[in-house]
Amino acid sequence: MIPQDKSAAVTRGLRDAFGVSEFEEISTITKGHTNSLVFRIIVGGTPYLMKIIIRAEDPTRHYTCMKAAAEAGLAPKVWYANSDDKVCITDFVREESFPVSDALVRLPGVLGRLHALPPFSRAPFNTTCTFLLAQGSALDGFLQKVQQPHILPKAVSEELFDLYKEVAAVYPYDDAEMVSSHNDLFKPDNILFDGERVWLVDWEAAFLNDRYADLAVAAHQVVTNDAEERLFLEGYFGEAPTEYQQARFFIMQQLVHIFYTMGFLYMASHQASIDWSGTVPAFRDCQRRMRAGEFDIADPQVKIAYGRAHREQLLENVRHPRYREALGIVGERRAIA
Repeated sequence: MIPQDKSAAVTRGLRDAFGVSEFEEISTITKGHTNSLVFRIIVGGTPYLMKIIIRAEDPTRHYTCMKAAAEAGLAPKVWYANSDDKVCITDFVREESFPVSDALVRLPGVLGRLHALPPFSRAPFNTTCTFLLAQGSALDGFLQKVQQPHILPKAVSEELFDLYKEVAAVYPYDDAEMVSSHNDLFKPDNILFDGERVWLVDWEAAFLNDRYADLAVAAHQVVTNDAEERLFLEGYFGEAPTEYQQARFFIMQQLVHIFYTMGFLYMASHQASIDWSGTVPAFRDCQRRMRAGEFDIADPQVKIAYGRAHREQLLENVRHPRYREALGIVGERRAIA
């Protein structure tokens, strides 16, 4: 179960963390979407989670962010993390049901504590929607690829890119406002509840980012109407959100829709043909099914459905008067700055 070339590294981790050279039990964890090897191990009768990174990357930033979050009580306790061996061992969270109504109240405070941590470091990549705001060759190359007709038909592409240009023209991307962010909270598997506390896991994508990126993707999981949005933002800011905060949050949500439309359809295009004639599932239904574990995002057809659902929700949102109002509010503040 443990790769032969990682056996010595695992033994070192067990000795350093617990003073033993073997675990009593081990089982593979398949839930979630990661290229790493993830196991539930038993040591001294207690369960722990062991993760082995098998990609060619330096996990130093990942482990540093994870440790900072753990020390703040936002992530499970880290017993061992070795960047050279790419092995880490943390507490194992026994999950319980996390009703959306409960998450709506609890998540904002968790995000507020995360974003208040000392600044995380930068990352050599950006897998969030703010990638679309970072001008450069990487963005130019991605946008060129996405516009291929086998991914986005001409009319769809023109409409989507017109909206993207509108949003990018007004949204501020200010380094001075960046905060320590998780950046992978669109996955329900990364938000765990043990019946008493909320834990954030899988910190591989953590880096310094715009606070509204985490807020927008987390809200997409739990917010379904204006009243819930206000409750969510009040929980985060500790008071009623200002007109500007509400507008910026709303515009970031549209940037999320644009990014995931592009991203998931682009990824799916490498695995399957994209059929634009099929029925598009409702975005809220997609979110519900993801929370219920019914959506396997690794499936290319699910990627297509999810990407198209984001587009349909975007189109619904931009037809609402709030879209133009929010563009004006955020754009005016940016012009003054």
